[in-house]
Amino acid sequence: MLADADATDALGAALAQARAQLAPMPVLHVHLHGDLGAGKSTLARALLRALGVQGAIRSPTYTLVERYPLNDGGEAWHMDLYRIGDAGELEFLGLDGGEASLWLIEWPERGQGWLPAADLRIDLAVDGSGRRAGLSAATRGGREWLAALSRATGSQAFAADS
Repeated sequence: MLADADATDALGAALAQARAQLAPMPVLHVHLHGDLGAGKSTLARALLRALGVQGAIRSPTYTLVERYPLNDGGEAWHMDLYRIGDAGELEFLGLDGGEASLWLIEWPERGQGWLPAADLRIDLAVDGSGRRAGLSAATRGGREWLAALSRATGSQAFAADS
């Protein structure tokens, strides 16, 4: 349960801390699921900030993708596919993935068939005045990330397989 924006920021920071424990650093794909207002962009911003992104972290709602250099020398791509009508439109963005070490993808179902499979799936939902977050992994990289998150937070509440 994420009671407020501070709890969402704390989850983003914990995800960043856990990612830093992975060696060698794998390329990771995070699919963020949830209705409008569920907190996908808020969580992505918190994670990016905790990974050392300085300055404005813009919503990719209209640009579709925003790229950010990370402290570890990698690059994060934050994508919002809400405005995509067909997954084939993504071909024109020139996203071959060569530079990205972290993909944060909102509305990934709209890019189905084009996007890489999720290493980590995060489901967010409004729950009263707060949010509910469910994290699950389907790849070795995702499972290692969740294991590191469990160690960092002392919580075993994260699923190993989706």
